[in-house]
Amino acid sequence: MNVLETKGLTKRFGGLTAVDNVTFQVAKGELRSIIGPNGAGKTTFFNLIAGRLPPTEGEIWFKGENITHIPPYQITKKGIGRSYQVTNIFPRLTVFENVRLAAQAVEVTFNCWKNVMSMEETNQNVMEILDRLQLVDLKDILAENLPHGMQRHLEIAIAMASDPELLLLDEPTAGMTQVETERMMALIDEISEGLTIILVEHDMKFVMSVSKMITVLHDGKVLAEGSPEEIRNNEDVQRVYLGKQA
Repeated sequence: MNVLETKGLTKRFGGLTAVDNVTFQVAKGELRSIIGPNGAGKTTFFNLIAGRLPPTEGEIWFKGENITHIPPYQITKKGIGRSYQVTNIFPRLTVFENVRLAAQAVEVTFNCWKNVMSMEETNQNVMEILDRLQLVDLKDILAENLPHGMQRHLEIAIAMASDPELLLLDEPTAGMTQVETERMMALIDEISEGLTIILVEHDMKFVMSVSKMITVLHDGKVLAEGSPEEIRNNEDVQRVYLGKQA
């Protein structure tokens, strides 16, 4: 069963075609990476899926439903979570408050006047997410005081607070040290259990280690798709992308 499918998805900005007729399917439970040179259309493609940009042409389907023209908050409620290339957190709130606010935002009966300490189920869910993201011991620390790597963990925790079935991760290792990258690699491997994940990433060692399937974009088009081994040995990919990493 395909959780996500795009059909001829295209985005033009004036005379520039950033995403060009992309047809793409991701199966339930899959961990898919999207790679490509700078300017290949990766983040624009993510923004289309998340509803941040309207497509010029084409369709986006999630669990058999056409979500092409619905707003981002509805896409979140339908089960698509998203992290960003640039860390997107509330720096003056604690780790716990950041995740709880995200959890409250998707509740059907959100009440801004409700005593947060009475929200036992929500608070318990937040603690479970923090535990899963290795943040429990940091729950009372202001987000701005976290090391960069843990801020990225927090952003994923915020995305997971909406209880997504599909998680979009935009360059989760950006700006990380080698140790932080290895920690993130282990974390994504752990949270991928029972979750469908699509990630955009430049770190090829990371991509080859965590991915079940890889899609390569080039000039807004799908250049190749396959397993890590197939992509590693693909001559077109070596020519336009992997060869530049040698």
